[in-house]
Amino acid sequence: MKRFQDILCVVEPGEKSRDALARAITLAQNNQASLTVVVVAEIVTAGIGMPEGGAISADLQEALVSARAQGLKDLVDPYRKRIDIETKVLIGVPFLEIIREVLRSGHDLVIKAPENPDWLERLFGSDDMHLLRKCPCPVWLIKHEAPKSYRRILAAVDADDDHPKAELKTRHALNQQILQMASSLALSDFAELHVVHVWHAVGESAMHGAFLHASAKEIVAYVEQTRLKHEASLQNVVREMIGTAGTDAIDFLKPQSHLLKGSARKEIPALAKRIDADLIVMGTVGRTGVPGFFMGNTAEAILDQIDCSVLAVKPPGFVTPVTLVN
Repeated sequence: MKRFQDILCVVEPGEKSRDALARAITLAQNNQASLTVVVVAEIVTAGIGMPEGGAISADLQEALVSARAQGLKDLVDPYRKRIDIETKVLIGVPFLEIIREVLRSGHDLVIKAPENPDWLERLFGSDDMHLLRKCPCPVWLIKHEAPKSYRRILAAVDADDDHPKAELKTRHALNQQILQMASSLALSDFAELHVVHVWHAVGESAMHGAFLHASAKEIVAYVEQTRLKHEASLQNVVREMIGTAGTDAIDFLKPQSHLLKGSARKEIPALAKRIDADLIVMGTVGRTGVPGFFMGNTAEAILDQIDCSVLAVKPPGFVTPVTLVN
């Protein structure tokens, strides 16, 4: 994935982060990219009857930072002969400090293991979801015990042309980012590449009602016409990917297209499970230029259901609501 040149890997003490760290190191080596590995130590707050910033609080904070620094050293030192690695201990709310580190240093990719608390049924925890919503660069959450090389990668695109021109331009650019990343990674891992677009025929249910009096033949014709339109749009998206990646690469990959009718929030997780995808590459924000704009409901519903690694991409022009000033 040659597009990334300044990688930030976020780790936690213990075994859970080793897969994410190993992937970050390999990616940095293959792309001659800079690599920074960080751990976040949360702020120690004063207990009942203790003054803020008192000696005990300061000692506890120092001890926590020292413990995090030692754990980070133990995790990273075995790899230092392979690649130069910068390490940092950040202090504060994890997702905020990670995003601020991205803003300060200009990282173009964040790699980390999902939180995956034991009591939570879904894969991604609160800090992960905040990163997916608000981090200005792509976020790659690598599931613990993920295969070293992916076997099947699923790229989810929105090939629907029924949007305002300004929004179409953004969606088109986002689709191309998704496909470039997915195809590049599929080539490096010798993985299958699957491309999915989910469509529906707007107003189909209303045509069955008493007001339109549409015949069964008319309804079938309308739905088929809509399907053909989405099929052509998906083919155009894939064709442009071929032009970018090159015919030799695409001949090797032989990407499989999936045009599914229904709801994206239902069909994409179902397809991921059906093909046993190791990674989903997808966009997570529907609009740009609006600080604090939350992740689209569809993307969030998909993320709540999947059980594989995810590489989440923001559209061009995305503005994070997080600032360097507290």
